[in-house]
Amino acid sequence: MSFGQFIIEFTTWFILAYFIALNCGYLALNLVSIVSLRRRGQEEILDELPQVYSGLEPPISLLVPAYNEEATIAASVHSMLQLTYSQFEIVVINDGSKDATLEVLKQEFGMLPFPEAYRVQLPTKEVRGIYRSTRFPNLRLVDKCNGGKADSLNAGINASRYPLFCGVDADSILQRDSLQRVVKPFLNDPTVVAAGGTVRVANGCEVSGGFLTKVGLPTNIWALFQVVEYLRAFLFGRTGWSVINAMLIISGAFGVFRKDTVIAAGGYRADTIGEDMELVVRMHRMLRLARIKYKMVFVPDPICWTEAPEDLGTLRNQRIRWQRGLSESLNANWRLMFNRNGGPPGWVAFPFMLVFEWFGPVVELGGYFFMIFAFALDWISWSAFGAFLFVAIGIGILLSASGLLLEEMSFHIYPKASQLFMLGLVVVVENFGYRQLNSYWRLVGLWRWAMQNESSWGAMKRKGTWQSKG
Repeated sequence: MSFGQFIIEFTTWFILAYFIALNCGYLALNLVSIVSLRRRGQEEILDELPQVYSGLEPPISLLVPAYNEEATIAASVHSMLQLTYSQFEIVVINDGSKDATLEVLKQEFGMLPFPEAYRVQLPTKEVRGIYRSTRFPNLRLVDKCNGGKADSLNAGINASRYPLFCGVDADSILQRDSLQRVVKPFLNDPTVVAAGGTVRVANGCEVSGGFLTKVGLPTNIWALFQVVEYLRAFLFGRTGWSVINAMLIISGAFGVFRKDTVIAAGGYRADTIGEDMELVVRMHRMLRLARIKYKMVFVPDPICWTEAPEDLGTLRNQRIRWQRGLSESLNANWRLMFNRNGGPPGWVAFPFMLVFEWFGPVVELGGYFFMIFAFALDWISWSAFGAFLFVAIGIGILLSASGLLLEEMSFHIYPKASQLFMLGLVVVVENFGYRQLNSYWRLVGLWRWAMQNESSWGAMKRKGTWQSKG
């Protein structure tokens, strides 16, 4: 065998082994998720009975960062005020908005300056004023200079009064019982320091009075792809990692944290665009290295609905930022990986994320190009190329289909046969172009992180056609 043949054969086997390992990892998470969701379904039969509030649920501070949200902020706050929970407060943080966000909040909720003590536990940009609603005693407003989402959340933590806080995007929609459900892990286990809920795509749904009234599917193809992505990421991705207490991501759109633990970890980092993941990984590192017993839990049934991007440019920028945020989060917390106290987060989740999510785009795109090029030049056999297509595309379809199956078995959010048929079609189609395009965007994000190019969240183009003012 010549050296050239050896390189071709080695590369072929390496690519096949990589895709097999990647998909075996996801299949393992899938199996763990099926068992977990089945057990959870059996345990929550009592949830169908009328709920009686004991008044002993831990109070929660809802932190709502807002930047140029004049069109939707009033409706969002009104919807949060109607959440069914025994004791909670809403702290809106106006992050130096350049539009009329501050004026809208003042007028709509009767906000007046309130000279309360503001304890600076986390450093932030200058706070210009604190306001309290004259109509809703549990609603306050922090007006500060612009510093970004992480800086706003830190300011909200400083202003919050309760031991738990929940960061919520200003344009997200929570189900009425979302807080009641997501707080259950804290009631059942005092070692829980964080809990995350499911985020779903609101495009195609109908919202009235700040609450979702009808579930639908988007007509936009890019948003449709994201429906399947979210099902796969939350139902068997985070559910599986949560079972072994190795979940490294809690969505910034909907997660509850124990405030004292977050403050001890240093709060959100304002110099990263992946502040939600970075905080969670840093909390794992801090608690593991200190040998403190803790849990971070994913709760699949409380749902937060958010609008997904429908134009290619916004979607591309979002995925590039996500990959850069992943890079920043892992790079800043290297000490967790293979640390003798690292446990499942350091010995399983961190290496998995490193190999298959961080460096994954390089191998995935390189693998597609090499295998297609090698087959076209007759360097590899049809059997080798067929095996590659099976593990790269065939098992990818199986994984997406399993996410849809988990959704149908556990929650049945999309009840119509036509909706399930459309999602089933998307499960197949997304593997022929869309997932490869995502890998390219992730590669761009990895490159920008490596080159240390400046980056920011930028503007998210939202249509809001699913919202009604009724």
